[in-house]
Amino acid sequence: MGIDKSWISFDRLSNAYDEGVEAFLEFAQSNNPNSNVIPCPCQKCINLCHHSIVEVRYHLFARGFNENYKIWSFHGEKLPKHSRPQDFDDNYTSDYHYTKEMLDDAFAYVDNEPESLKSLLEECDKPLYVGSMYNALSGLLKFQHLKGQYGWSDASFDALLGAIKDVLPLDSTIPSSIYEAKKLLKGVGLQYEKIHACENDCILFWKEHKDASRCPTCGASRWKNNTENVPSKVLWYFPPIPRFRRMFSSPEIAHDLTWHARGRVNNGKLTYPRDSPAWKLVDNTWKEFEKEDRNIRLALSADGINPHKSLSSKHSCWPVILITYNLPSYLCMSRKFMMLTLLISGPTQPSNNIGVYLAPLIEDLKLLWEIGVKTFDAYKKEYFNLRAVLLWTINDFPAYGNLSRCVTKGYHACPICSENTSSLWLPKSRKVCFLGHRKFLPLRHPFRKRKKDFNNQQERDAMKHPLSGEEIYDYLEGFENKWGKKKKSKKETSKKKMSKKKTSKKTSKKKTPKEKTSKKEKESIDERTKLWHKNQLF
Repeated sequence: MGIDKSWISFDRLSNAYDEGVEAFLEFAQSNNPNSNVIPCPCQKCINLCHHSIVEVRYHLFARGFNENYKIWSFHGEKLPKHSRPQDFDDNYTSDYHYTKEMLDDAFAYVDNEPESLKSLLEECDKPLYVGSMYNALSGLLKFQHLKGQYGWSDASFDALLGAIKDVLPLDSTIPSSIYEAKKLLKGVGLQYEKIHACENDCILFWKEHKDASRCPTCGASRWKNNTENVPSKVLWYFPPIPRFRRMFSSPEIAHDLTWHARGRVNNGKLTYPRDSPAWKLVDNTWKEFEKEDRNIRLALSADGINPHKSLSSKHSCWPVILITYNLPSYLCMSRKFMMLTLLISGPTQPSNNIGVYLAPLIEDLKLLWEIGVKTFDAYKKEYFNLRAVLLWTINDFPAYGNLSRCVTKGYHACPICSENTSSLWLPKSRKVCFLGHRKFLPLRHPFRKRKKDFNNQQERDAMKHPLSGEEIYDYLEGFENKWGKKKKSKKETSKKKMSKKKTSKKTSKKKTPKEKTSKKEKESIDERTKLWHKNQLF
């Protein structure tokens, strides 16, 4: 016959609670007759502190008995042999099943790692300690969440795990070091790829160049000098498709991913990305894509950062982030849902050769757009074909030029006006200025006739319409792009230094003709970007 524990939830002033406390103290003392102190199960001590019988009795009346402590394992009660962990605590039941479902979702599309899944499921079947509401895996995930939330260092977390291992009972399954914790959690995390790159940004050693030891374009070695295993440049790629599937494996997030179709207030104003012309163009052009509310609309953001917080650092780092606009407005730009997909690091920034590093991401985005991937919706409990579209990019003006390969400096710096940009060279300031903004005014506007207030000329030109996507596509048809940075010879560098010395003496006579504008840069838009322009997504 089991011990009566119903008194734990009674009023502490009642006789039943008083009798229950006395019965508990007799039970604890009978199992530890040689000890003067026992673990205190009050709501504050929760069996972490040991006190005398008198002090434990006072704590139980002053603070109350911990209601989650239903198996008195710290005081000698043994777990029934044939009972499962979920049978003795409702909280443990939900936690047990939640961890099981999480593992099933994580390994639903992984066929080559059965051993990892088997080991994790075994950890789910083990309680953290006898009577705990957590299993071994969920308890470690709880600590790992706190580590990331409060920024604990690896050293402090390692020391904490060791201390917790000493405090808990001897049969506890918590890892004793951060090394053991990482080994256990390795199977739960999402995978990433390290792709080697040419030091001159010519190619990625990927696909057909996977086994190459030298760059076929410039001949540079794949490895650093005097090494055979250290690559000269590495691209970190975090595939987005597994993470999209992981998002839909959570019922709450899967429900939020359809908010744009059911929770948005349609008042005719631009209050959400769905009200934008690009979103509406996609819905009106591709009706099948628009019918499925779970299809993802994305934005891409890229820019260079300095990870070392020093303006004089010679190291460059370019993160490429995807943003999901299906989510509510208060979630889509939150840190949790900003998805890092690429990390381009090296001594120099990729500049216009960033298209080389975007190739793996573009391949996955093309797969999501053209074919789609089979995904399980945990909210509706069904499989569906997930597709995605990239609506636009978010970046500053120089990064916009790198991504789209448009000219963003010089005489033709406006990517909309292109060759029709009104520009003027200022010889004294040695800068290009843009004074043709009066052409956007009505034809009879008085500012058009003012000379002294502007450039001593009347403005008679009318605003010209920007090129359409089809016109840009036809203009660039047949163009072949060449990636990589060319290393200059010693003769070229010496000639450049001599020319700089001569020009410094003749700054007043220097001319900067418009013919020197980089026409190649204007034409060097990647084939994938041409398709986006043709469909007017930018």
